[in-house]
Amino acid sequence: MVRVGILGSAGYTGGELLRILVNHPEVRIIFANSESNAGRPVSEVHTSLEGETDLRFTDELPFSEVDVVFLCFGHGKSGAFLREHEIPANVRIIDLAQDFRLHSVEHDFVYGLPEMSREVIRGCRHLANPGCFATCIQLCLLPLAKAGLLGNDVSINAMTGSTGAGQKPSATTHFSWRSDNVSIYKVFSHQHLLEIRQSLEELSPAPVGSLDFIPYRGPFARGIFCTCAVRFDGDEGTPSNPSAQQLEQMYRDFYSDSAFTRCCNSPVDLKMVTNTNKALIHIDKFGSKAVISGVIDNLLKGASGQAVQNMNLMFGLPEDCGLRFKASAF
Repeated sequence: MVRVGILGSAGYTGGELLRILVNHPEVRIIFANSESNAGRPVSEVHTSLEGETDLRFTDELPFSEVDVVFLCFGHGKSGAFLREHEIPANVRIIDLAQDFRLHSVEHDFVYGLPEMSREVIRGCRHLANPGCFATCIQLCLLPLAKAGLLGNDVSINAMTGSTGAGQKPSATTHFSWRSDNVSIYKVFSHQHLLEIRQSLEELSPAPVGSLDFIPYRGPFARGIFCTCAVRFDGDEGTPSNPSAQQLEQMYRDFYSDSAFTRCCNSPVDLKMVTNTNKALIHIDKFGSKAVISGVIDNLLKGASGQAVQNMNLMFGLPEDCGLRFKASAF
Protein backbone atom coordinates (compact mmCIF):
# COMPACT_ATOMS: atom_id res chain seq x y z
CA MET A 1 0.00 0.00 0.00
CA VAL A 2 1.41 3.38 -1.05
CA ARG A 3 1.01 6.07 1.63
CA VAL A 4 0.31 9.48 0.08
CA GLY A 5 0.46 13.10 1.16
CA ILE A 6 -0.94 15.93 -0.98
CA LEU A 7 0.17 19.54 -0.61
CA GLY A 8 -1.91 22.33 -2.14
CA SER A 9 -4.84 19.96 -2.03
CA ALA A 10 -7.65 22.53 -2.15
CA GLY A 11 -7.09 23.52 -5.80
CA TYR A 12 -8.22 21.87 -9.03
CA THR A 13 -5.28 19.47 -9.40
CA GLY A 14 -5.37 18.61 -5.69
CA GLY A 15 -9.08 17.89 -5.94
CA GLU A 16 -8.59 15.64 -8.96
CA LEU A 17 -5.82 13.77 -7.15
CA LEU A 18 -8.12 13.20 -4.18
CA ARG A 19 -10.93 12.05 -6.49
CA ILE A 20 -8.60 9.47 -8.07
CA LEU A 21 -6.76 8.33 -4.97
CA VAL A 22 -9.72 7.83 -2.60
CA ASN A 23 -10.68 4.90 -4.86
CA HIS A 24 -7.18 3.76 -5.85
CA PRO A 25 -6.86 0.12 -4.70
CA GLU A 26 -3.17 0.45 -3.73
CA VAL A 27 -3.20 3.87 -2.01
CA ARG A 28 -3.93 5.22 1.44
CA ILE A 29 -4.13 8.99 1.74
CA ILE A 30 -2.34 10.02 4.93
CA PHE A 31 -2.84 13.77 4.69
CA ALA A 32 -4.26 16.51 2.47
CA ASN A 33 -2.50 19.74 3.36
CA SER A 34 -4.18 23.14 3.07
CA GLU A 35 -3.38 25.84 5.60
CA SER A 36 -6.41 27.97 4.71
CA ASN A 37 -8.81 25.02 5.00
CA ALA A 38 -7.25 23.17 7.96
CA GLY A 39 -9.87 21.24 9.92
CA ARG A 40 -12.54 21.37 7.23
CA PRO A 41 -13.81 18.17 5.62
CA VAL A 42 -12.32 17.68 2.17
CA SER A 43 -15.84 17.19 0.78
CA GLU A 44 -16.82 20.75 1.77
CA VAL A 45 -14.30 22.13 -0.74
CA HIS A 46 -14.38 19.31 -3.31
CA THR A 47 -18.11 18.70 -3.14
CA SER A 48 -18.04 15.79 -5.62
CA LEU A 49 -16.34 13.79 -2.85
CA GLU A 50 -19.41 13.96 -0.62
CA GLY A 51 -19.93 10.43 0.70
CA GLU A 52 -16.58 9.27 -0.74
CA THR A 53 -14.24 10.17 2.14
CA ASP A 54 -14.19 11.47 5.72
CA LEU A 55 -10.73 13.00 5.23
CA ARG A 56 -10.15 16.50 6.59
CA PHE A 57 -7.63 19.10 5.46
CA THR A 58 -4.67 19.63 7.74
CA ASP A 59 -1.98 22.27 8.13
CA GLU A 60 0.47 19.65 9.36
CA LEU A 61 3.20 17.98 7.26
CA PRO A 62 3.80 14.44 8.58
CA PHE A 63 6.36 13.49 5.94
CA SER A 64 7.70 10.60 8.02
CA GLU A 65 4.35 8.81 7.60
CA VAL A 66 4.20 8.80 3.79
CA ASP A 67 5.96 7.18 0.83
CA VAL A 68 5.26 9.94 -1.69
CA VAL A 69 4.10 13.55 -1.69
CA PHE A 70 2.36 15.37 -4.51
CA LEU A 71 3.08 19.09 -4.79
CA CYS A 72 0.03 20.84 -6.24
CA PHE A 73 1.25 24.40 -5.82
CA GLY A 74 1.15 27.25 -8.30
CA HIS A 75 4.17 27.64 -10.55
CA GLY A 76 7.25 28.85 -8.71
CA LYS A 77 6.08 27.74 -5.28
CA SER A 78 7.39 24.16 -5.31
CA GLY A 79 11.04 25.19 -5.45
CA ALA A 80 10.52 27.72 -2.65
CA PHE A 81 8.73 25.11 -0.52
CA LEU A 82 11.52 22.53 -0.93
CA ARG A 83 14.13 25.10 0.01
CA GLU A 84 12.25 25.86 3.23
CA HIS A 85 11.19 22.31 4.21
CA GLU A 86 13.18 19.11 4.51
CA ILE A 87 11.45 16.06 3.08
CA PRO A 88 13.09 12.73 4.08
CA ALA A 89 15.27 11.20 1.37
CA ASN A 90 13.16 8.04 1.29
CA VAL A 91 9.97 10.00 0.43
CA ARG A 92 9.40 10.38 -3.28
CA ILE A 93 8.21 13.70 -4.71
CA ILE A 94 5.92 14.35 -7.67
CA ASP A 95 5.69 18.02 -8.58
CA LEU A 96 2.76 19.15 -10.73
CA ALA A 97 4.14 22.69 -11.28
CA GLN A 98 6.73 23.74 -13.86
CA ASP A 99 9.56 24.38 -11.39
CA PHE A 100 11.65 21.30 -12.26
CA ARG A 101 10.57 20.37 -15.79
CA LEU A 102 13.70 21.66 -17.48
CA HIS A 103 16.89 19.66 -17.02
CA SER A 104 19.40 21.29 -14.69
CA VAL A 105 22.47 20.41 -12.67
CA GLU A 106 20.70 22.11 -9.76
CA HIS A 107 18.11 19.35 -9.30
CA ASP A 108 17.59 15.63 -9.92
CA PHE A 109 13.94 15.69 -11.06
CA VAL A 110 13.06 13.40 -13.96
CA TYR A 111 10.67 14.74 -16.60
CA GLY A 112 7.68 12.45 -16.30
CA LEU A 113 6.17 11.76 -19.72
CA PRO A 114 5.58 7.97 -19.57
CA GLU A 115 5.31 7.54 -23.35
CA MET A 116 8.86 8.80 -23.66
CA SER A 117 10.67 7.88 -20.43
CA ARG A 118 8.81 4.97 -18.84
CA GLU A 119 11.88 3.05 -17.67
CA VAL A 120 13.62 6.13 -16.27
CA ILE A 121 10.46 7.03 -14.36
CA ARG A 122 10.34 3.56 -12.77
CA GLY A 123 13.64 4.19 -11.03
CA CYS A 124 13.37 7.87 -10.12
CA ARG A 125 12.71 9.45 -6.71
CA HIS A 126 11.85 12.99 -7.77
CA LEU A 127 9.57 13.60 -10.75
CA ALA A 128 8.39 16.71 -12.60
CA ASN A 129 4.94 16.14 -14.07
CA PRO A 130 4.59 17.60 -17.60
CA GLY A 131 2.40 20.59 -18.41
CA CYS A 132 -1.03 20.10 -19.94
CA PHE A 133 -0.41 21.77 -23.32
CA ALA A 134 3.05 20.17 -23.35
CA THR A 135 1.62 16.69 -22.85
CA CYS A 136 -0.87 16.95 -25.70
CA ILE A 137 1.54 18.59 -28.13
CA GLN A 138 4.40 16.21 -27.39
CA LEU A 139 2.19 13.15 -27.85
CA CYS A 140 1.26 14.54 -31.28
CA LEU A 141 4.91 15.04 -32.28
CA LEU A 142 7.08 12.45 -30.50
CA PRO A 143 6.91 9.77 -33.25
CA LEU A 144 7.96 12.35 -35.85
CA ALA A 145 10.79 13.53 -33.61
CA LYS A 146 12.10 9.98 -33.23
CA ALA A 147 12.08 9.63 -37.02
CA GLY A 148 13.93 12.94 -37.47
CA LEU A 149 11.02 14.48 -39.41
CA LEU A 150 10.66 17.82 -37.59
CA GLY A 151 13.30 19.78 -39.48
CA ASN A 152 10.79 22.20 -40.98
CA ASP A 153 8.73 24.72 -39.03
CA VAL A 154 5.84 23.18 -37.09
CA SER A 155 2.58 25.13 -36.74
CA ILE A 156 0.76 24.32 -33.49
CA ASN A 157 -2.69 25.48 -32.45
CA ALA A 158 -4.18 24.28 -29.17
CA MET A 159 -7.25 25.27 -27.18
CA THR A 160 -7.67 24.72 -23.43
CA GLY A 161 -10.56 24.84 -21.01
CA SER A 162 -10.88 27.40 -18.22
CA THR A 163 -9.64 24.98 -15.54
CA GLY A 164 -6.21 25.21 -17.16
CA ALA A 165 -5.85 28.64 -15.54
CA GLY A 166 -6.30 27.28 -12.03
CA GLN A 167 -8.97 27.79 -9.39
CA LYS A 168 -8.30 31.42 -8.51
CA PRO A 169 -10.78 33.61 -10.45
CA SER A 170 -9.48 36.08 -13.02
CA ALA A 171 -10.87 38.26 -15.79
CA THR A 172 -10.28 35.58 -18.42
CA THR A 173 -11.78 32.71 -16.39
CA HIS A 174 -14.96 34.53 -15.34
CA PHE A 175 -17.96 32.64 -16.78
CA SER A 176 -19.61 35.70 -18.36
CA TRP A 177 -16.41 36.43 -20.32
CA ARG A 178 -15.33 32.88 -21.11
CA SER A 179 -18.71 31.49 -22.16
CA ASP A 180 -19.39 31.65 -25.92
CA ASN A 181 -15.97 33.25 -26.40
CA VAL A 182 -12.53 32.37 -27.79
CA SER A 183 -9.24 34.26 -27.46
CA ILE A 184 -5.52 33.76 -28.00
CA TYR A 185 -2.74 34.45 -25.51
CA LYS A 186 1.04 34.09 -25.11
CA VAL A 187 1.45 33.73 -28.88
CA PHE A 188 4.80 32.04 -29.73
CA SER A 189 5.89 32.54 -26.09
CA HIS A 190 3.96 30.04 -23.96
CA GLN A 191 6.08 28.62 -21.14
CA HIS A 192 5.36 25.02 -22.16
CA LEU A 193 7.37 25.51 -25.37
CA LEU A 194 10.59 25.07 -23.40
CA GLU A 195 9.75 21.58 -22.15
CA ILE A 196 8.26 20.60 -25.52
CA ARG A 197 11.45 21.52 -27.37
CA GLN A 198 13.55 19.83 -24.68
CA SER A 199 11.80 16.50 -25.27
CA LEU A 200 11.69 16.72 -29.06
CA GLU A 201 15.40 17.56 -29.30
CA GLU A 202 16.26 14.81 -26.84
CA LEU A 203 14.47 12.24 -29.01
CA SER A 204 15.27 13.55 -32.50
CA PRO A 205 18.44 12.46 -34.36
CA ALA A 206 18.20 15.65 -36.47
CA PRO A 207 17.72 19.37 -35.71
CA VAL A 208 14.17 20.43 -34.82
CA GLY A 209 12.69 23.42 -36.64
CA SER A 210 10.72 26.33 -35.23
CA LEU A 211 7.71 25.49 -33.05
CA ASP A 212 5.11 28.17 -33.81
CA PHE A 213 2.57 27.71 -31.01
CA ILE A 214 -0.65 29.72 -30.72
CA PRO A 215 -2.63 28.86 -27.55
CA TYR A 216 -6.38 29.53 -27.34
CA ARG A 217 -8.73 29.95 -24.40
CA GLY A 218 -11.83 27.86 -25.10
CA PRO A 219 -15.46 28.28 -23.93
CA PHE A 220 -15.46 25.04 -21.94
CA ALA A 221 -14.25 23.91 -18.51
CA ARG A 222 -11.85 21.05 -19.19
CA GLY A 223 -9.94 19.54 -22.06
CA ILE A 224 -7.28 20.39 -24.65
CA PHE A 225 -7.69 20.12 -28.42
CA CYS A 226 -4.45 20.42 -30.38
CA THR A 227 -3.50 20.42 -34.06
CA CYS A 228 0.08 20.28 -35.35
CA ALA A 229 0.80 20.97 -39.03
CA VAL A 230 4.09 19.52 -40.29
CA ARG A 231 5.67 19.82 -43.76
CA PHE A 232 7.89 17.07 -45.17
CA ASP A 233 10.50 17.15 -47.95
CA GLY A 234 11.02 14.81 -50.89
CA ASP A 235 8.71 12.47 -52.75
CA GLU A 236 5.75 10.94 -50.94
CA GLY A 237 6.41 7.43 -49.70
CA THR A 238 10.11 8.07 -49.09
CA PRO A 239 11.63 8.17 -45.58
CA SER A 240 11.62 12.00 -45.62
CA ASN A 241 7.93 12.16 -46.67
CA PRO A 242 6.01 9.13 -45.37
CA SER A 243 2.66 8.21 -46.86
CA ALA A 244 -0.51 8.37 -44.76
CA GLN A 245 -0.32 4.62 -44.16
CA GLN A 246 3.35 4.81 -43.18
CA LEU A 247 2.64 7.67 -40.75
CA GLU A 248 -0.21 5.80 -39.11
CA GLN A 249 1.96 2.71 -38.69
CA MET A 250 4.77 4.86 -37.27
CA TYR A 251 2.41 6.23 -34.61
CA ARG A 252 0.85 2.86 -33.81
CA ASP A 253 4.29 1.32 -33.37
CA PHE A 254 5.49 4.18 -31.16
CA TYR A 255 2.47 3.91 -28.85
CA SER A 256 2.05 0.14 -29.01
CA ASP A 257 2.94 -0.31 -25.32
CA SER A 258 1.17 2.80 -24.10
CA ALA A 259 -1.51 2.37 -21.46
CA PHE A 260 -3.52 5.44 -22.45
CA THR A 261 -2.34 6.92 -25.78
CA ARG A 262 -4.00 5.62 -28.92
CA CYS A 263 -3.94 6.47 -32.62
CA CYS A 264 -7.50 6.67 -33.99
CA ASN A 265 -8.77 6.01 -37.53
CA SER A 266 -11.42 8.73 -37.27
CA PRO A 267 -11.13 12.40 -36.21
CA VAL A 268 -11.00 12.95 -32.46
CA ASP A 269 -13.00 15.30 -30.23
CA LEU A 270 -12.88 16.44 -26.61
CA LYS A 271 -15.83 14.38 -25.39
CA MET A 272 -13.89 11.21 -26.21
CA VAL A 273 -11.42 11.98 -23.40
CA THR A 274 -13.11 14.31 -20.88
CA ASN A 275 -12.86 12.87 -17.35
CA THR A 276 -10.43 10.17 -18.53
CA ASN A 277 -6.65 9.74 -18.57
CA LYS A 278 -6.66 8.96 -22.31
CA ALA A 279 -4.78 10.75 -25.07
CA LEU A 280 -6.22 10.20 -28.54
CA ILE A 281 -4.45 11.12 -31.76
CA HIS A 282 -5.57 11.29 -35.41
CA ILE A 283 -3.40 11.86 -38.49
CA ASP A 284 -4.42 13.46 -41.80
CA LYS A 285 -2.03 13.61 -44.79
CA PHE A 286 -2.26 16.24 -47.54
CA GLY A 287 0.52 15.77 -50.06
CA SER A 288 3.73 16.90 -48.37
CA LYS A 289 1.91 18.03 -45.23
CA ALA A 290 0.46 16.21 -42.24
CA VAL A 291 -1.96 17.48 -39.63
CA ILE A 292 -1.84 15.62 -36.32
CA SER A 293 -4.79 16.20 -33.98
CA GLY A 294 -4.70 15.31 -30.30
CA VAL A 295 -7.09 15.51 -27.36
CA ILE A 296 -6.62 15.09 -23.61
CA ASP A 297 -8.34 16.13 -20.40
CA ASN A 298 -6.10 18.92 -19.09
CA LEU A 299 -6.78 18.04 -15.43
CA LEU A 300 -6.19 14.30 -15.85
CA LYS A 301 -3.74 13.23 -18.58
CA GLY A 302 -2.55 16.84 -18.51
CA ALA A 303 -2.05 16.94 -14.73
CA SER A 304 -3.37 14.75 -11.90
CA GLY A 305 -4.13 11.59 -13.86
CA GLN A 306 -0.65 11.56 -15.39
CA ALA A 307 0.80 12.23 -11.91
CA VAL A 308 -0.90 9.07 -10.62
CA GLN A 309 0.21 7.19 -13.75
CA ASN A 310 3.77 8.21 -12.87
CA MET A 311 3.28 7.24 -9.22
CA ASN A 312 2.16 3.79 -10.36
CA LEU A 313 5.34 3.39 -12.40
CA MET A 314 7.55 4.64 -9.55
CA PHE A 315 6.09 2.09 -7.12
CA GLY A 316 5.99 -0.90 -9.47
CA LEU A 317 2.21 -0.91 -9.86
CA PRO A 318 0.32 -1.53 -13.13
CA GLU A 319 0.51 1.74 -15.05
CA ASP A 320 -3.28 2.05 -15.33
CA CYS A 321 -4.03 1.10 -11.71
CA GLY A 322 -6.90 3.25 -10.43
CA LEU A 323 -7.10 5.23 -13.67
CA ARG A 324 -9.66 3.47 -15.83
CA PHE A 325 -12.50 6.00 -16.18
CA LYS A 326 -15.02 5.93 -19.01
CA ALA A 327 -15.78 9.07 -21.00
CA SER A 328 -19.37 10.28 -21.03
CA ALA A 329 -21.30 9.80 -24.28
CA PHE A 330 -22.83 13.29 -23.98
